[in-house]
Amino acid sequence: MTALTLSTAAAPGLRADAIVIGVAKGAQGPVVAPGAEAVDKAYDGKLAGVLETLGASGAEGELTKLPAPAGFKAPLVVAVGLGAEPGDDEDAGYDAEALRRAAGVAARALTGTRKAAFALPVDGPGAIGAIGEGILLGAYSFDAYRSGQDAGTAKARNGKAPLAEATLLGGKPRDAAHKGALARAVAVCEELNRARDLINMPPNDLTPAAFAGITQTAAKEHGLKVQVLDDKALVKGGYGGILGVGGGSAATPRLVKLSYRHPKAEKHLAFVGKGITYDSGGISLKPAGHNETMKCDMSGAAAVFAAVVAAARLGLEVNVTGWLALAENMPSGSAVRPGDVLRMYSGKTVEVLNTDAEGRLVLADALWAASQESPDAIVDVATLTGAMMLALGSRTFGVMANDDAFRSTVYEAAEEVGEPAWPMPLPEHLRKGMDSTVADIANMGERMGGGLVAGLFLREFVGEGITWAHLDIAGPAFNEGGPFGYTPKGGTGSAVRTLVRLAELTAAGDLG
Repeated sequence: MTALTLSTAAAPGLRADAIVIGVAKGAQGPVVAPGAEAVDKAYDGKLAGVLETLGASGAEGELTKLPAPAGFKAPLVVAVGLGAEPGDDEDAGYDAEALRRAAGVAARALTGTRKAAFALPVDGPGAIGAIGEGILLGAYSFDAYRSGQDAGTAKARNGKAPLAEATLLGGKPRDAAHKGALARAVAVCEELNRARDLINMPPNDLTPAAFAGITQTAAKEHGLKVQVLDDKALVKGGYGGILGVGGGSAATPRLVKLSYRHPKAEKHLAFVGKGITYDSGGISLKPAGHNETMKCDMSGAAAVFAAVVAAARLGLEVNVTGWLALAENMPSGSAVRPGDVLRMYSGKTVEVLNTDAEGRLVLADALWAASQESPDAIVDVATLTGAMMLALGSRTFGVMANDDAFRSTVYEAAEEVGEPAWPMPLPEHLRKGMDSTVADIANMGERMGGGLVAGLFLREFVGEGITWAHLDIAGPAFNEGGPFGYTPKGGTGSAVRTLVRLAELTAAGDLG
């Protein structure tokens, strides 16, 4: 990843390939943001006018390049839009997400650049962390499969390597809070980018067994405990949901338990992730045009994996257990059929009406396994339903829960870290649609409100009295469009930052 450093040096004397500054959208035109005073002075205080002449307005995501003034050691100034200028309130400042997105836009635009200095507004450690995250996430590229290049030195974007080094001006190298904010950004973003790598990996390489092996390697590196149940152990344990979904593939399923423990922890969180390494739909085969991105159906498990490792790296005073339900959903002579009845790990029976509603089946087993440890809360993450995409679009995930206060806490945590989310209900009247004539419950219900129906199904497999939330990240998990802000094309790592924030809140006693 891009190397980050803090510096109090003045922009003119800094040796770099580019100086990044912020420009806001003011009432009368573009406004040069704090942090760029030295740059503006070198333009005789007329930088805003120069930018406006070049067509800049300060709108979010806008980027303008211009030659650096005489006397600067950097040859280029990159002005990136921050959106609307903050109000006159003395506490008003630039929103962390605006800084994060601006830094991401600039970092991506500086692909092929060795070193850049970021002179964006810094009013404390929060801004340092946001800018650092934006740089690290915006500079991301997935290079492992570029022909003729090694993964460590690949040049993904038009033959150019990602930005190698970034200096955050206004950050104090000896200030503990500033250093801590940057260190947190590095830990979280390294793990989030690892999740992106997993999501982007082709399914012929990322089988359930391969994914489990990656978690074992990470566990050794970061002092975590890991337990992997293979297909034989799953049969012995009675994990009918995971076995049913994985039964049609030559790549056998796995259930991974990844545990982080802190000696002073008083609370325990369980994260459960859907890990369908490829989803063909099974016997209920997906139509043409819907298969090409189905390697991303393990994004929930990738998010859980990344969050547990990040919690360990941050040394949070909370116990966190990640459950990764890994399977490949394929059609074959041994695949589960519509009409089959599965006996789940909880003992409940499920009539399978649609084999493409497989995520809820593997999650059901993992949720019940997580419940056996009686954690203080369970949060599951899954690319679960197309219905949630129809409801909320491609950039927002839905949040459902069996407790309204906890649902609000999860939603607020997501908003705080810059992950768009929306609270969704679990209407009781939709439960009846999953009644089965032959089993305890069916895996399908009413078509309308399908994302909520899936949430109601999952709720059936959460232990009694345990607080639980469900994140349906089907929309934002995989970006099929062009990159924006700090979000790349392909795997995004959606929900990683929300899970980490929930772990931090729990460690601080503020989970609610």
